[in-house]
Amino acid sequence: MTFDVLTLFPGMFASPFQESILGRAAKQDLLQVRLHNLRDWAEGKHLTTDDTPYGGGDGMVMKPEPIARAVADLKQQSPQAKVLLMTPQGQPFRQRDAEELAQEEGLIFLCGRYEGFDERVRQSLVDAEYSLGDFVLTGGELPAMVMIDAISRYLPGVLGCSGSAESDSFSDGLLEYPQYTRPAVFNGMAVPEVLLSGDHGRIARWRREQQLLRTWKRRPDLLDRAQLSDEDHKVLSRLKAEEDN
Repeated sequence: MTFDVLTLFPGMFASPFQESILGRAAKQDLLQVRLHNLRDWAEGKHLTTDDTPYGGGDGMVMKPEPIARAVADLKQQSPQAKVLLMTPQGQPFRQRDAEELAQEEGLIFLCGRYEGFDERVRQSLVDAEYSLGDFVLTGGELPAMVMIDAISRYLPGVLGCSGSAESDSFSDGLLEYPQYTRPAVFNGMAVPEVLLSGDHGRIARWRREQQLLRTWKRRPDLLDRAQLSDEDHKVLSRLKAEEDN
């Protein structure tokens, strides 16, 4: 997959996409991150990409013309690419969004600055708007990095283990179960006996129970949306009864 990023600060992306899993995936041509300076599509002596808002007010607003020219050029290379706008007003970015977006042929990320984009950018150029949460950052670059990282995990071959993404927190609507490795005892805390038993059936049941328990205690709101089996509901009822006692 190709990720195209339109930004005024392409240098911000250099290190995150050269290191670790994403860096290795890029070297193997499993994904490509192409960084584009929005000023390359600006005009005039100063390559202006922003202007004062109509109606007055603080700050500057990013002009629509450079963005429109940039998107048009990128669409010539990837006609089916989906244009994503990073904005606090967008829909919350969730794990299911990462999985769905990984199926696209390409993605174009618009990273805003200042007071954001001229509204006509939203109306005429954007396919979807995403937010990382109810807070405001200095620009859309960090959200774009986070989304690219999350989406890349679903691309074939990016993760060393093919089942890693499927077992992550939120992949099935629940938080992930606790993980342990050597040593078996650390600071007086022992690895649960069931994980040392070699009984894969018991281990699978324990992990599912831990998912339900951890989600109920930490993020009970997720249980309302998760697809739970009859057995899951029985386990939850038992866990809640044990907690009450």
